[in-house]
Amino acid sequence: MRQNRFTERSVACRVVLLFVFAIILFSGIHFTFSSASAAKLLKIGMLEEPKSLNIWRASDAWSSKVLGLIYQSLYIRDPKTLHLVPWLAESDPVYDAATCSYTVKLRQAKWSDGTEFTSEDVAFTGDFINEFKVPKFYSKWKFVKKIETPDKHTLKFYLEKPEAIFVSRTLTTPIAQKKEWMEVVKEARTKEKPLSWLMNHRITDPVGTGPFFLKEWRSGAYLFLEKNKYFFGSGKEINGYLLGPYINGMILKVYGTSDAAILAIKKGTIDMFWWGVQPGYLDDLKQNSDIDLFRNEKSALYYMGFNVRKAPFNDPNLRRAFATLVDEEFIIQRILQGEGIRMYSIIPPGNTFWYCPDVPRYGDGLGREGRIKKAVEILRDAGYTWQVAPVEPSGKIVNGQGIMLPDGRLMENFTILTPPADYDPHRAMCGMMMQEWLRMLGIPAYSKPMAFGALLQQIKVRQDF
Repeated sequence: MRQNRFTERSVACRVVLLFVFAIILFSGIHFTFSSASAAKLLKIGMLEEPKSLNIWRASDAWSSKVLGLIYQSLYIRDPKTLHLVPWLAESDPVYDAATCSYTVKLRQAKWSDGTEFTSEDVAFTGDFINEFKVPKFYSKWKFVKKIETPDKHTLKFYLEKPEAIFVSRTLTTPIAQKKEWMEVVKEARTKEKPLSWLMNHRITDPVGTGPFFLKEWRSGAYLFLEKNKYFFGSGKEINGYLLGPYINGMILKVYGTSDAAILAIKKGTIDMFWWGVQPGYLDDLKQNSDIDLFRNEKSALYYMGFNVRKAPFNDPNLRRAFATLVDEEFIIQRILQGEGIRMYSIIPPGNTFWYCPDVPRYGDGLGREGRIKKAVEILRDAGYTWQVAPVEPSGKIVNGQGIMLPDGRLMENFTILTPPADYDPHRAMCGMMMQEWLRMLGIPAYSKPMAFGALLQQIKVRQDF
């Protein structure tokens, strides 16, 4: 019987980390492949291909998924307990309070090109990040004063002062190969903008210490990752897991939309869909006995972000009014079909150590009219006016028109950017609903779907939103 497996995503509050390579590496967790997988190739559906294979630049989910199978860190999280596990390191770091330093011993390992992995590679990675202030990693390394390499398998990290994130964040940074990057660094130092040049440096054949390496990439179609014969963990038991990989490779097929990927898994074209499954697909998929659904609680949140670099979104009163208007319960019940919980801060309630319940709960317990009246009250108190007020003196609710900023200017049209519906129907629909709720107050909001890659460029790079 063909069994295709993929993950059903629910928006919930407990942190659970699931690594696909953990599923593939650790014995005791197995896949049953279709007949098409006779060559021990796992076929996985993806929505998009990686934006970049440059480890310093890659920030999108798809690049991270692929590079996570190639580049490895000194320590990783156990997929069940989340405890730190020595990975490229052979044991726990040893702290010396007198010198504010950590000593780390390395395992015997090789890069995917067959060369030896040494302490020089780790020191190079840390020095690289600090020299060029690589945005993705710099905050985790800037307090590292120096790195010594007494021998090929020993490192000593000296910190400016004790830092809580050193073990949990710094030592979980993916390690790059000195040999691959040394000449690139030398050239970067000659450029007017070294960091920009490095971030835009194109990598087509990344060298890593992970269980797989990139064998082939046909843009827009698929990536083929082959088993790394030099992978240090093959056949070893680490933290109670006997490591593989137990497959010869992975074909990551790009589908572009959830509809196409779900159809592929129903037909048996792929073994797994590497993305969250929208609730609308679940009833149909549950009827298929050849498909296994897996659910994991996810520490994630949907939120409406503002460009606070620009007026009027730098006004907290306007943002509070927006928060009051947005009906989270409607989103959870009608759009997410019950697959989520309401949050009042960025810390989910399941994270009991850090969660603080004593925060404002905008719109809590209010119906649509109550939300409108409260939002109008917030804005009026902050100096906003209307050509046609949403709430008449009698208390009657009408469609507001022409909201005026506190300085008397008419609020300009603005756009709510969302991914397209065929990529993420949840966020696309949320954008449409927010548009309608805001327009009830005469706020000129327009929801606009945009290809996810272009959306990231618009927000993160150009910051034009």
